[in-house]
Amino acid sequence: MTGKRQSSYSSNFEDSPSRREFIGSKRNSSFPVFDLRTIIVATDNFSAANELGKGGFGSVYKGLLQNKMEIAVKRLSKCSGQGVEEFKNEVALIAKLQHRNLVRILGCCIQGEEKMLVYEYLSNKSLDTFIFDETKRLCLDWGKRLEIICGIARGILYLHQDSRLRIIHRDLKASNILLDNTLNPKISDFGMARIVGGDQIEVNTNRVVGTYGYMSPEYAMQGVFSIKSDVYSFGVLLLEIIAGKKNGTCYHDGLSPNLIEHVWDLWGEGKAMEIVDASLGETYPANEVLRCIQIGLLCVQEHARDRPTMLTIVFMLGNDTPLPSPKQPAFISTSTNNNREMLTSINEVSISEIDGR
Repeated sequence: MTGKRQSSYSSNFEDSPSRREFIGSKRNSSFPVFDLRTIIVATDNFSAANELGKGGFGSVYKGLLQNKMEIAVKRLSKCSGQGVEEFKNEVALIAKLQHRNLVRILGCCIQGEEKMLVYEYLSNKSLDTFIFDETKRLCLDWGKRLEIICGIARGILYLHQDSRLRIIHRDLKASNILLDNTLNPKISDFGMARIVGGDQIEVNTNRVVGTYGYMSPEYAMQGVFSIKSDVYSFGVLLLEIIAGKKNGTCYHDGLSPNLIEHVWDLWGEGKAMEIVDASLGETYPANEVLRCIQIGLLCVQEHARDRPTMLTIVFMLGNDTPLPSPKQPAFISTSTNNNREMLTSINEVSISEIDGR
């Protein structure tokens, strides 16, 4: 990287109105606002060599600050669906969240049309780069997969119940679970998250946002979401981690167009263990894995009322108590949502929607 590094706070850089407004809103907090020149130097002017990934909102770059701290910079595309309000939403949400299974935000940068979030850098990138890769998932034995499953569950429980705010993430998926250097999972990307009242059971929206394969049926088809929508997404993630396959995987038995339906069919035949990732070999406790498959099926049941809460799920994962029998999951297709605007993208990154609280 070249060029002189600057202070990481906005002090003597030309302000735009939007930047002054944003900084003013943070003046009474300790939330850092990075100088644009600092980010440019840290990322070597957003060089292609430092690009970690690209999605519907823009690109993420690796950076190195003057103090040698590694960072990840989420640079929002000027034509992305995430505007200033969505940006403020993500900043405000993450700044208030502190949990070992949530990604840590270090600050932001706003200058003219440039809007960026600065996160801790996680060396192992996202969960999907491991579980869907033939070689990398060999690093994930059953013990590590269970640790990841439990870590994700604890992070969601914190959002739903233990944080200062009740938060529904709405875009839980493998690419939004980041892994640190010990493969500890951290939930990321809160651009679509919603704060709901502590006594609020569900919310209805006319604009559905999310990722096909992870969206609950009541949200995809009716625009109704709740904490049970996140539970559904968690169930999909759990089954993907066990199988090492995406939910969108088509199976050649002529009957199962996706992972959930395939698991359900095998469950009914008493053959659920056939979905276990072959790379695990025989080095796993069958009863424990079967229990996790059953928990996954409980999470993806068709009716939200039948799904367990995250508190119950964390308990079920940590205790060998009897489990209820799962009811049939929902089998939805992308053609069922006819009356609502749905925003998704082919690379599984979705567009935000922020409603008044």
